[in-house]
Amino acid sequence: MTAEELWKKSGLTGEYEAWAFGEAPDKLAQLVLQGVKTATCSAYDLYEIQNEPIPQPGEYSIILNSREEALCIIRTLKVTVTEFDQVPESHAYKEGEGDRSLEYWRRVHESFLIRELASVHLEFDGHTKVVCEEFEVVYP
Repeated sequence: MTAEELWKKSGLTGEYEAWAFGEAPDKLAQLVLQGVKTATCSAYDLYEIQNEPIPQPGEYSIILNSREEALCIIRTLKVTVTEFDQVPESHAYKEGEGDRSLEYWRRVHESFLIRELASVHLEFDGHTKVVCEEFEVVYP
């Protein structure tokens, strides 16, 4: 199903963004569908470089898989911009990956952010700003 088809089927109104998680989109989307993953994060600098607004509470997103098929609709609940080293354990747990520990989260996200920032000729360090987003599945 396409994002547009899922949006129409949901009966929701307004605007939405459709996107897939950056790495392992199918695995991470499954965690969302299972109710395990209720948060995500991204590099703050990429929003600035791409001249895109930071997600805001109340916004809707359609989660896509690696084949760009629409799987579910989420609504952003909370957005925090903080330094990588200041991301709390509670956020790591809500991301739902691995053993859900802060140590695991830092290891995999540092690796991910290094690659993401390198693609735009930026370097990662512990003070790199990240956008931490919490969400809930609203459809189906």
